Amino acid sequence: MSDIIKLALADDHTLFRKGVEELIADFENMEVLYSVANGKELMNQLSKAKVLPDICLLDINMPEMNGFDTAKKIKEYWPDMKILAVSVYDTEFNIVGMFRAGAGGYILKDSQPEILRRAIESLYGNGFYHSEIVTGKILRQLVSKETTSTELNDNEVQFLKLCCSEMTYKEIADAMGISHRTIDGYRDQLFSKLDIKSRTGLVLYALKSGISTL
Repeated sequence: MSDIIKLALADDHTLFRKGVEELIADFENMEVLYSVANGKELMNQLSKAKVLPDICLLDINMPEMNGFDTAKKIKEYWPDMKILAVSVYDTEFNIVGMFRAGAGGYILKDSQPEILRRAIESLYGNGFYHSEIVTGKILRQLVSKETTSTELNDNEVQFLKLCCSEMTYKEIADAMGISHRTIDGYRDQLFSKLDIKSRTGLVLYALKSGISTL
């Protein structure tokens, strides 16, 4: 790859950010243009930049402006700029939320350096990065505008809404005042009814159908 991939980092953990900068400095054909502590600082840098980055690496939980809002703003002003979410969280809520906000890839902070390099190169070359937690099928669901209309009862709708939170299935059962076995029944029934095989798929359906919003 002969082109220099220009990057920006936004993460409020200074040691992590500096570590990523050092990693990228060791990668061929990559350079960090901007390194800031939050989304607000990043937007300020981008708004006055003479040279824009090709890819922004965004943490999710940041003060001033979080990763969701930052990604949305970037896509609003610079639609062609690519976004890689880098987070400690692997929950469906965060993964789906970042992709809906405009991210093209999602990796965890404990990933090996080679994963980071591969993700950056894939985003730069293809516009997206597939990983173990974000498969091609999920990406296709995210960009699809079509949602099959399926009749759901009130309990299934409430269950779907709670699936979009960071609650565990046990916590959802407690919140709904029903047993864990009943929750398993709701989940399996929705898997069958909606032709879905994971909680991520349930969250996607809830978002696309308007049952829940981020």
